[in-house]
Amino acid sequence: MPPKKTLNQTKTWSSRFNEPVADLVKQFTASVSFDRRLADYDIIGSIAHSRMLADQEIISETDYVEIKNGLEKIQKEIKKGDFEWSIDAEDVHLNIEKRLIELIGEAGKKLHTGRSRNDQVATDIRLYLREAVHETADRINNLQLALVKLASENINTIMPGFTHLQVAQPITFGHHLMAYYEMLKRDKERLIDCEKRVNTLPLGGAALAGTSYNIKPEKVAIALGFNRICNNSLDSVSDRDFAIEYCSFSAILLMHLSRICEEIVLWMTPNFQFITLPDRLCTGSSIMPQKKNPDVPELVRGKTGRVNGNLIALLTLMKSQPLAYNKDNQEDKEPLFDSVDTVLTSLIIFEQLINGIKVNSARMKEAVKKGHATATDLADSLVKKGVSFREAHGIVANVVHYAESQNIELADLPLKKLREFCPMIDNSIKKSLSILSSVNSKNHIGGTSPQQVGNAIQSAKLELEEFSIMQKKKSMF
Repeated sequence: MPPKKTLNQTKTWSSRFNEPVADLVKQFTASVSFDRRLADYDIIGSIAHSRMLADQEIISETDYVEIKNGLEKIQKEIKKGDFEWSIDAEDVHLNIEKRLIELIGEAGKKLHTGRSRNDQVATDIRLYLREAVHETADRINNLQLALVKLASENINTIMPGFTHLQVAQPITFGHHLMAYYEMLKRDKERLIDCEKRVNTLPLGGAALAGTSYNIKPEKVAIALGFNRICNNSLDSVSDRDFAIEYCSFSAILLMHLSRICEEIVLWMTPNFQFITLPDRLCTGSSIMPQKKNPDVPELVRGKTGRVNGNLIALLTLMKSQPLAYNKDNQEDKEPLFDSVDTVLTSLIIFEQLINGIKVNSARMKEAVKKGHATATDLADSLVKKGVSFREAHGIVANVVHYAESQNIELADLPLKKLREFCPMIDNSIKKSLSILSSVNSKNHIGGTSPQQVGNAIQSAKLELEEFSIMQKKKSMF
């Protein structure tokens, strides 16, 4: 005779076992504490799956209607906070199925026909991440709009450009901001490209080998808005590339945000005083009453390490896993969820940060006058007169050395003194030492001249508008 089952042996697969699972193992293996976030997607996927089963006459139309109504009731219970989550049911999928059977009885037991939790969870995560991708793209777009707005207000604002954090050449603040626009543009392109892999339906892979039922995954794909169906059942249930891609995108995005953060922190210091932030986006010190701390950019900068860690966690998780599904993959959700949350929160608050920046243009322009920022322009002017660049470089280096010894800026040296270093220097060349002349001379695509920055801003506005239209069209389907 088979062993008698104990009361606490209530899992869907418990008939295989001769003793109940230990409470410690239950707690260790349960995922419902974090995967309940997938509940809405699990229900949407289950309704589409059951509709297909009815269409294929695998279950009756009556069963489908009962299942659909039951799942929609559960959906409402979850949204209201009335749903009772149980660790005994392990995960979001079995919690919902258990409640469905309580509500509608025998028909609820037919929902899982033709699928496994393996392809079910893969579908849920893809549905969740697809929505997250759309929201993330919208948030990047909003941040780009904020950068473009600030840049358009500072097309003519002169500031020092730096290399090695040393004054290098004059640029405009608008040009500097548009550099970050371009970084975010690449981030958005990576994200949109990632969506191609996210938007692939794994349902139908079942446990690993597919199913003997006459299912039609393409019907489910259409119902759920998937563009493609996974071509291999083994791969469909064990693939997490799409999640790794999102986390990789997240790491690059936060790296870019971290770079802006570092500059904002520097620009706020008394040594720079290039910008100020509104009090609502700063904090004070518990001991130093004069402090106004840029905690928001510092914290966003710090969160870069968090998303980097999530990427490494997923890469390590998938390393050396044999096909197909393994319990290891339960660990895919928390890093992914955390990256999505961190990215969205950072983008939302960063948009406010950029919109709150007040520019001290006078301080920026004053800073350009230090560090001989137009030295390269002097060398370029000599080259245009026929001097080789290496010779011109040496001449200007000597001029800079003299100016520093006299504690005077290059542009303030009289023409007579400049001609002592090179007789070819005339008034037209001396004019090239002016900051405005330097900035205006970089008048080519990608250059810092106000005309080119204005062109870049106009192009950006068109790109952002086109993206917004595209997103609206997507939301209609």
